[in-house]
Amino acid sequence: MTNFKTSFFFLRLPVAVSLAGHGLVRLPKLTTFSNWMVTSMEKSILPNALIVPFSYVLPFAEAIIGLALLIGFQTRYTLFTGMVLMSILILGSCSIENWSAIESQLLHAIYLFGLYWLWDKNRE
Repeated sequence: MTNFKTSFFFLRLPVAVSLAGHGLVRLPKLTTFSNWMVTSMEKSILPNALIVPFSYVLPFAEAIIGLALLIGFQTRYTLFTGMVLMSILILGSCSIENWSAIESQLLHAIYLFGLYWLWDKNRE
């Protein structure tokens, strides 16, 4: 099972770095990111009362999920949480018809699901 653990680390590395990177680069400029997100979601049917708090939580969620995947912390729950986060992001992108963002979010979701499937089939 050692080979699986090593291989699985390198399989989750790209998505872990992607998520952690998304979150960590936004944390120092949290207000700027929040303002950008609120502006980009102006045409959305989603109320600002949901968008504003989500815009402040999102970078932390991305960073925590990415770092948890990187170190292999509670892998099953971290993968589920990542898939839920991607689903929320897809909903937001659909609400403003940002189809190009959805492609990236779907790719992340599919990758996370693939990791879960592999983990579930090979867990000890």
